[in-house]
Amino acid sequence: MSGDAVSVSLEVADQAVAPVPESIDTGSVAVRKGSSVLFGRGLLYVVVWSMQLVVSSLISPVLAHLMPPAEFGVLASAIALYQALVVLAVAGIDQASVLQRAEDGDDRRARGLLAVGMVTASIVTVIALTTIPVWGDAAGFVGSHPLLLVAVLWTGPAAIVQISLALLVAQDRIKVFAVTSLLSSVGGSIIGLGLLTLVQADATTYAWGGVVAQGVAMVIGIAATRPRLAGLFDRRTTARAFRLGIPVALGNLSYFVLNAGDRVVVQRLLGPEEVARYQIAYVVGSAVILLLSFTNQAWAPHFAALRDAVARRELAMHSRNELYKMLAPLLLAVTLVSPVALPILAPASYRVHDLTVVVFIVAITAVPVVASGATGRLLLIERRGVAVGVIAATAGAANIGANLLLVPVFGIAGAALATVVSYVGLAALQLLVLSDRREWRGPGLRIVLPLAAALAVATASLFVPQDALWNWFRVAGVVACLPWFFRRLQAARGGTA
Repeated sequence: MSGDAVSVSLEVADQAVAPVPESIDTGSVAVRKGSSVLFGRGLLYVVVWSMQLVVSSLISPVLAHLMPPAEFGVLASAIALYQALVVLAVAGIDQASVLQRAEDGDDRRARGLLAVGMVTASIVTVIALTTIPVWGDAAGFVGSHPLLLVAVLWTGPAAIVQISLALLVAQDRIKVFAVTSLLSSVGGSIIGLGLLTLVQADATTYAWGGVVAQGVAMVIGIAATRPRLAGLFDRRTTARAFRLGIPVALGNLSYFVLNAGDRVVVQRLLGPEEVARYQIAYVVGSAVILLLSFTNQAWAPHFAALRDAVARRELAMHSRNELYKMLAPLLLAVTLVSPVALPILAPASYRVHDLTVVVFIVAITAVPVVASGATGRLLLIERRGVAVGVIAATAGAANIGANLLLVPVFGIAGAALATVVSYVGLAALQLLVLSDRREWRGPGLRIVLPLAAALAVATASLFVPQDALWNWFRVAGVVACLPWFFRRLQAARGGTA
């Protein structure tokens, strides 16, 4: 996900993230400047966004112990469905507002798009609510319509919060961003857990916590960003936003299929108990993937503010390479820690010792995610939303097909493998349509070889016994990965190789 710079013109709008004076720099000076911004101030937003990952990792084992596996499985599927509805409700307006602000140099029309986004989210939510009897059973939620009602009510506020957060990042308002983001994600888990223990231990009760937290976060987000109601009548800006946003939304929906659609297939083919097992493995294995997606969101304003196409491309390649360097210790650490973490995250009935391979396969997905993030960001800034949407839809369809083929043969490991294959295809297709493909350079051997070595060690660790002695060696390996990672982070912040 992201870049280098031979000549960088950092034209950052007032209040944009880590403003840089307008100037044209060349060579290593530009690389260091852009890298320092991305891996410095930009990562503060990643840290805040990643708190939902931390809380999810902590809450999942509690839910797995408090709920029967079937109930936990149907909750995981309902959350996946809610995430898909949020994608439709946002309709790409978050991306469009960030680009609009960068192009205008002020917030006026971007705030107008917030008002458009609020109306769009409300319409999508009402349609979904009124049609639950039509699609509820077909989606595999037979008899679970109360849970679907709560999941849909969760959608509207969450979509409005997401659009507000995108503008807050572009404005570099870290404090109000942190409050809104943490309340919407962490607050929902905490409130839901409280309801679960005090009221009733079922999926529907827990989901109400998300509705309450998102509703409060929505109010804060609206107050902080002050949507311009006049934007509802700015047909030109709205039409331009939807020309980008609708294909992006369809593409993001396909990303949802890549990231969560496998659970729907697993539920229909193997049942909710296997969904629960897959969810536990996915929480551990997808940690790095989620961090990369948060990085993509946090970096979007930086790249949108770059008006020089060559500068964007070079910065994209540089930051992609830096992410690959940091990926090596992260993937190794995730694989090594999984045999230690899984028995803590889930009870013995989940057969956690068999899930280590699933964690490893899911974690490998981070490699093509880095590649697709770099090219996908460039395509969006060029407003090539149709290309992004079509490619993502193709990869999403391929993912469903691969799941239908692989899950009956390999079980939940097949679902993880299908995700890896689909993301590889996604990255390849995005590179194929990149306008400056001939100028695009892949990572060199100095980047590929350490990553390959880390994956080789991680693969070998799968064949080591999962007993107390070997787990101590695994913990030592995880600890050893920490200074490796921080050295790479420090080098990236300095823009050095």
